[in-house]
Amino acid sequence: MSRNTFVFSLIWSAKCINKEDCGLEGPLVHSSMAASRGWEQQQYRAGLENAGKAKQRLTATKSYRQHKFSAEVTTGHTAECKTFGIHKHMKKPSSIQSASLESLPSEILIKIFAHLDALSLLYIGCVSKRFFYLTNDNLIWYRIYSSISSLKIFNWKPKAVKGTVNLLSVASIQEKEQGYWKKAYIAKQIATRKNGINQLLKPVNMYTGLPINIKEAVKAAGLKWTITFKDKIGKEYEIEQREVTFNDTSLTVFWYGSVWPLLRFQMSLQIHGVMPVLLNCTKSSTKNGFWWRSLIVKYDLMDLAINSTMIGCDRMVKLFRVNPGLLLGLWRSGSEIAFVMAAFHYHQLIEWSVLGSADNPVTLPPHQPNLDDVDPNYGLHGYRVHINIHSGGRTFMCGTFQNLFCKKDYIRNGFLRLNVISIKNTSQHAPLAGEIGLPWKTDAFEGNVQNCYMMDVTLLEEAGKRFWCISTPVGMQTSTRPDSLFDYMGQKFVIDYCDSLGRIHAELVWMEETEEYYIINLVLYLNLEKVNEWFGTNYSSD
Repeated sequence: MSRNTFVFSLIWSAKCINKEDCGLEGPLVHSSMAASRGWEQQQYRAGLENAGKAKQRLTATKSYRQHKFSAEVTTGHTAECKTFGIHKHMKKPSSIQSASLESLPSEILIKIFAHLDALSLLYIGCVSKRFFYLTNDNLIWYRIYSSISSLKIFNWKPKAVKGTVNLLSVASIQEKEQGYWKKAYIAKQIATRKNGINQLLKPVNMYTGLPINIKEAVKAAGLKWTITFKDKIGKEYEIEQREVTFNDTSLTVFWYGSVWPLLRFQMSLQIHGVMPVLLNCTKSSTKNGFWWRSLIVKYDLMDLAINSTMIGCDRMVKLFRVNPGLLLGLWRSGSEIAFVMAAFHYHQLIEWSVLGSADNPVTLPPHQPNLDDVDPNYGLHGYRVHINIHSGGRTFMCGTFQNLFCKKDYIRNGFLRLNVISIKNTSQHAPLAGEIGLPWKTDAFEGNVQNCYMMDVTLLEEAGKRFWCISTPVGMQTSTRPDSLFDYMGQKFVIDYCDSLGRIHAELVWMEETEEYYIINLVLYLNLEKVNEWFGTNYSSD
């Protein structure tokens, strides 16, 4: 059908309101309408095809432009990389890495490190081997070394730094081996602090002969104490102190926590005094900071049945004493560690805690005897002893007993006998004030073991020098001795202690009327061999 025929059909159809008005038959009308619908479908399909082709042309044009722009950028970037001779390392943008501190030249790093303080330099040196080497730079440490005041050293003198350091040239500073001025600075800091501690230790108590500023000296040194367990395969387990209690003549250190190594696998226990190299790190952990470690004592844990003495118990723990001065608190169920205590007498405590090394205790100079050929009883008289009984910061008894002596006839079985409190002299009998017991605690539990406490003994000889000093946990045991005391009607108890220098024997009685313990007998037995060695004498026992 032609276009004219189609237009005519449309016009004619529009004019015809109904079949009667048209004057034509129905087949002609239907034929015209069918032709119209076929032409519309052809035009619709043609439009869809044209739209698809246009979209493809637009996508191709956009892709071409992006490809051209990328090629231009890559070409320019490659040319720039070739200019700097790093073309093979920068072929792709993804291969570019951000700069890090490690990638900086050594000269730049040294300039950065020069602005740090001593403690920061020590920490930075632990990052890597390269940083350790760079932070040992002599110019940096000489500047820090020169900034501290001049040093005056008396008894704690370290190895002196040779040569003057005030007007040194750069060349002379760098002539020293790497790290020389770092070591010099640390040695100077430690020596300065030790000198200050030495000044604090000079004032002494007239009755005990002990320094009266121990607490201040410990604080000035930043001193702490740690225990280290070592098992059968050589693995070590270190525990930091939790509490410290200062007394008149000793201090008590407490270690407790929720995690402990299994006791049956441990071979030894070591106690170290730890002192910060620099005072800035006193608040850091002893496991991670820069600390000087000094071995004080080492205990054998392989056979506690032989090496320890049970001094008391309560419903939860058992207390075992291991000489010198160590107290192990074991759970009654399982016999594993609940807590650890250690009693340290003030006599040479600072020296033992500071001057040793991590593996060996300090070797103090031996006592040189002051010979006396005039006195036939030299070394047998003129003793005085200071007794202090305490626990948990409470003092139960404190007293000084003077003019103690021993006759030659009283030397028996290799011991000198010094009667401190006589059972026959009631005026000497001393009460223990308060409720007697040794408090303990862990993270979850706490308790108090009755009839146990810490006992300090400070024995001075005629010249006022300290001959025997101990601080140890003790427990009162029920006496099996037949009752021969008619003046007292209470229950009897005994305390016994022994070490290489001597023995202690004490007898106590419980007074029902006053509800107090009384020490009615106290005897010190001194090792005769140690006495002869101290005084240069030659006494013998019958």
